[in-house]
Amino acid sequence: MNSDFKNYLFKLIFSLFLSFQGHAQFIKQESPGIKTAGDVLLFAVPASTLATTLILKDREGSWQFTKGFILNQAVTFGLKVALNKPRPHHNGDNAFPSGHTSTTFQSAAFIHERYGFKYSIPAYALAGFTAFSRINAQKHDGYDILAGAVVGIGSSLIFTSPYEREHMELTFSSNEHAALLGFTYKF
Repeated sequence: MNSDFKNYLFKLIFSLFLSFQGHAQFIKQESPGIKTAGDVLLFAVPASTLATTLILKDREGSWQFTKGFILNQAVTFGLKVALNKPRPHHNGDNAFPSGHTSTTFQSAAFIHERYGFKYSIPAYALAGFTAFSRINAQKHDGYDILAGAVVGIGSSLIFTSPYEREHMELTFSSNEHAALLGFTYKF
């Protein structure tokens, strides 16, 4: 991922964090429909991401997604237990970081890194909505959401490499005395 896009993504996540912080002050009552949608997306986004790798017969991508997913869950739940931060409206513990947010952002970041930014736009939108749903459900504050996004994106970036659509490569090299033609096929 190039540094310009990383800067853009950081600014986007930070601006979402600030807008969620401001919005959280105005939420007086949760919307059960938004909460339910966020709960559904917690499973739907990673399931559809993994299904995409299987449909494309991208075994390497399936394995990369699985490793990122496992790391994400381990880090998220490890931090939840270690820090035991109370939820913002005193409705439970283990708020930091948001597991819903880390899971959906891990999936979105995987799609971005593996298949390209244009394919990840819907996944990032769904991940952002999931983050909003957690604030709306009064389960998290902006810090929980921001940390979830960072953990999710980071765990995906560690393992994910771009998808190689081309399995054949033709090369040519020459100098004054010789020419070399090469052919590579990746199974």
